[in-house]
Amino acid sequence: MDHPRTDQHDAAALPVAIIGAGPVGLAAAAHLIERGIDVVLLEAGPSAGAAVAEWGHIKTFSTWRYNIDAAAARLLAAHGWEPPHPKRLPTGTDLVEQYLAPLAGTEPIAASLRTGHRVTAVSRLGLDTTRTLGRADAPFLIVSETADGVVHLTARAVIDASGTWAQPNPVGASGLEVPGEQEARAAGVVTSALPDVLGAERDRFAGQHTLVIGGGHSAANTLLALGRLVDQVPGTRVTWGLRAPSPARVYGGGDADGLPERGALGTRLKNMVESGRIELRTQFTVASVHPHTSGLTVHAHTPHGVEEFDVAALVPATGFRPNLGLLRELQLELDPVMEAPRELGPLIDPQFHSCGTVPAHGATLLAHPEPNFFIVGMKSYGRAPTFLMATGYEQVRSIAAHLAGDQPAAEHVELELPATGVCSTNA
Repeated sequence: MDHPRTDQHDAAALPVAIIGAGPVGLAAAAHLIERGIDVVLLEAGPSAGAAVAEWGHIKTFSTWRYNIDAAAARLLAAHGWEPPHPKRLPTGTDLVEQYLAPLAGTEPIAASLRTGHRVTAVSRLGLDTTRTLGRADAPFLIVSETADGVVHLTARAVIDASGTWAQPNPVGASGLEVPGEQEARAAGVVTSALPDVLGAERDRFAGQHTLVIGGGHSAANTLLALGRLVDQVPGTRVTWGLRAPSPARVYGGGDADGLPERGALGTRLKNMVESGRIELRTQFTVASVHPHTSGLTVHAHTPHGVEEFDVAALVPATGFRPNLGLLRELQLELDPVMEAPRELGPLIDPQFHSCGTVPAHGATLLAHPEPNFFIVGMKSYGRAPTFLMATGYEQVRSIAAHLAGDQPAAEHVELELPATGVCSTNA
């Protein structure tokens, strides 16, 4: 398809393009629609919340109170929606079925939602990243791959809420793939970050030896499920490879955690390690993996030298990173450590902060040299591992106000987050 021709003077009449119809992308649409701004919402999956559905078996740490955006709730209420109990903990499936799908089904959002649109590039119409003169007046150009071919769209502003779920980190400690990793992933012996151990994927783990790599919440969830499987099926083994010298950070704040479910997660994990259900190996870094007919052989550096582990599957709970390739023709300013917006990067560095210690922020802090372009949600955190949906909701509320010309509302940012346990500067 040829590039569309749009008069630059008509750019202001174009919609705002939102990439990703997850919780934060849908919230952005709700806020913009509430302010009378046209939107086009582009989702790579077959339906809204497609990425969330892939971890549908996982229960969130935060209650419904923190997981529902205010503008989204107002839009849903106008369509007869009854909100879930604010103190209950939803699973990913609950989020999709009770919140995201109904929100996507409301008339104004349904009219703007285009599923099966995988955005591959964002630029300015007629201008690459080296051209600055006249840039602010030129429409954005968004390129998407669809079942019907490549589609080009134009927009007055772009909000990238595409997340990081599709960009898992490699298992190597240096941020690079280790020898054999691509082949192991292709063979299916390296799983997703959050496999459904006790549900749809139970057979691949029951009675087998599984290696879990990682020290975050994804690793903890999977380890707990595998620990339960150890009790249920003889011959089931679990090895936990942790790069750090101690699991204290993973165990978290226990009863002191502001999100009780997250604190309980660490406590349960500690008990399973101490009971012997899970074999913990600290200072563990993968050197290479070698897939074979019955699983894979993992060579890892440990305090004892290079050791060999024969396992049926490897769970890479090593975090995620943003896909910045589709934004290479935009003028961005990113933090060199976190790959987040430059001003946000130091505030979310996991060496010093976690989700609850990050101050409220919006359009001003998330701005780039590229006018009217914003990265929001999990992707705005770059490589930082902890993010709460409530943070993203405040981000897009502020950005919607900015795009509507309401600067006082854009600059007035407020956010209430739990700030204890692993959400602490001294975690």
